[in-house]
Amino acid sequence: MPNQTFFHLPKDKQETLIRAAKKEFSRVPLHEASIANIIKEAEIPRGSFYQYFEGKEDLYYYLLNRISEKNNDRFMALLKEKNGDIFETLIDSFLFMIQNHRNQEHKNFLKNAFLNMNYKMENILANNIYQENRKSQYLTMISLINTKNLNLNDEQDLHDMLKIIIAVTFQNLIQVFVKDLTDEEALKSYVQQMELLKRGLYKEEN
Repeated sequence: MPNQTFFHLPKDKQETLIRAAKKEFSRVPLHEASIANIIKEAEIPRGSFYQYFEGKEDLYYYLLNRISEKNNDRFMALLKEKNGDIFETLIDSFLFMIQNHRNQEHKNFLKNAFLNMNYKMENILANNIYQENRKSQYLTMISLINTKNLNLNDEQDLHDMLKIIIAVTFQNLIQVFVKDLTDEEALKSYVQQMELLKRGLYKEEN
């Protein structure tokens, strides 16, 4: 997280630095990114940068957190709109994410993130339920899910189901970048997999 010094900056100066960072992280992955390029674009001294962030990793993960929080807010609003239908909500959310790639800089930022994914990045983008600061959000989401039509025995089944569908969603997002899929191709594949999960994989004998 940024130091408090960053949050004491005027909003326009915060956003100038954020835009400069996003531009650099869209150009190259985190490990290749240059603080020199970020401070040059933001027109701030190097010393000021280190008053705001510990390093480029700190700034990068702050950006990921901002994206994750926005995605979470949108997901929760959709879940309410869809009356708790988790599959409809996931499909609409997935469609929004792939359509949002039309902005080339945003597309490149996410491409670099997904193609250079590590455990910490995945936890942030997936709103990991084990992070203390995300538990209240997760519990709120759980309360909104309509479980009447889900073949679940208990709350643990619900947790496990969410882990599975989050993993499937991530894999599909990665494929968007690896295979450079069109929106239609990506959505078709994702919907097919969600339908397969809805049906289940084991055919019971009559």
